[in-house]
Amino acid sequence: MEPVSPSPIRVLGRYALHDAIASGGMATVHLGRLIGHVGFERTVAIKRLHPQFAQDPEFVSMFLDEARVVGRIRHPNVVPTLDVVAVGGELFIVMEYVQGESLARLIKASVAHGSRIPPPFVATMLSGVLHGLHAAHEARNERGEPLGVVHRDVSPQNILVGIDGVARVLDFGVAKAAGRIQTTREGQLKGKLAYMAPEQISGVVGRGTDIYAASVVLWEALTGKRLFSGDNDAHVMKLVLEGHIVPPSEIVPDLPPALDALTLRGLSREPEARFPTAKDMAHALEEAIAPVAPSKIGAWVEATASKTLHDRNERIAAIESNSSIYAPPAARAEPATVASPPAAAVPRAADDVHTQLSSSSAATPVRASRVASRRARTTFLVVAAGASALALALVVAFTMRGGSPSVSAAPADVPAPALPASTPPALPAPEPTASPPTPEANASAAPSVAAAAASTAPRTSPRHSHPPSARPPASHHPGLDDGTSDRK
Repeated sequence: MEPVSPSPIRVLGRYALHDAIASGGMATVHLGRLIGHVGFERTVAIKRLHPQFAQDPEFVSMFLDEARVVGRIRHPNVVPTLDVVAVGGELFIVMEYVQGESLARLIKASVAHGSRIPPPFVATMLSGVLHGLHAAHEARNERGEPLGVVHRDVSPQNILVGIDGVARVLDFGVAKAAGRIQTTREGQLKGKLAYMAPEQISGVVGRGTDIYAASVVLWEALTGKRLFSGDNDAHVMKLVLEGHIVPPSEIVPDLPPALDALTLRGLSREPEARFPTAKDMAHALEEAIAPVAPSKIGAWVEATASKTLHDRNERIAAIESNSSIYAPPAARAEPATVASPPAAAVPRAADDVHTQLSSSSAATPVRASRVASRRARTTFLVVAAGASALALALVVAFTMRGGSPSVSAAPADVPAPALPASTPPALPAPEPTASPPTPEANASAAPSVAAAAASTAPRTSPRHSHPPSARPPASHHPGLDDGTSDRK
């Protein structure tokens, strides 16, 4: 893909689409920003399919199916697909953003500087690519069944080398779907035929198809030249099917013979003559040339693509510094939910704590808290009334043992019961308390309590014990009437 000019910002659900950084025959890649809740944000890469493909129902169906399959591939050498967005009749593929450069531009930049990529760097990068392809070939669904994934479009443009020194494969799924479209639409094969295996041109694909394409990339990265270059597609196709392939050492002397051998084996026109798996070819590369540390490759990428990376870093910094102007999707749909309430509207009562936790349905928690408050007050009054009744009973019992007059009125014709012989002598009545009765005291017992307090001398007549008066029903308690009432 070639660099393109800045584009207007567009919001796609929870993503902000920013400047385009590359464009190709199938899509344009943009810098994007994931706009999450509670301040979570992340820079991503968003591939925007060209309108002519997004409007094709068959292509869209194939693309979405392949995008789900790509979600099953997890490997460090594969750029993961994070999301698929359909907005306004268009399709957008959200991918992890990798700070780096495509292998195609790195090869071009090296040639422009009159040099080639060091062979150990090439072997290390292509070994990683083959490991990523093997992970795709081995991918299985949730039931453990093989998915049979084949990239079909392995090329330098679809290999991204990060400043961390890791080479990653791009565009799984899209490439497979694009291959279906390319067989029926004129002009779509340009630039891709040179990496197609002979059997792929006939419509047959398998693991060997990707191994062949990776071998073409290996040959070109080592030599800095195109393996199959023609004036038109027909000429390129003829070279792929019948052209003679020279070993890389004929162009770049001093390459190890083992490197020549494995490159030519991967370029065999018969799939059976190639490596059985991409992993086997990766191991052969690692044995032919010792891999180098990723940090060295990363430093080389930064030096080779310094201007492009510097410009992109500045654009990302500008995007990140202004990303706070984009609110999360929920906030955009309901602006009132993120606005700060005025000081007078902030609830102060403890019962209204639910209104501070829920901004979507504040009325219901407020009503519930008020009902709970009334119930709590009612419960308190009931408990207080019971305590008052118990205190009154204790006073009655104590005065009966102390010889004080009865607190309840008894009929005059009822004789006093005889006391047992073991009853202790009568004690003087206790001094009346100076504190006023509590408001919760039983109103029906107040006259009797006052009469008992007014009597200061013990009587000489025998003590009479009368049964305490019956407690009035709770419905007649004035405190309960006030507490249980819903009128507040």
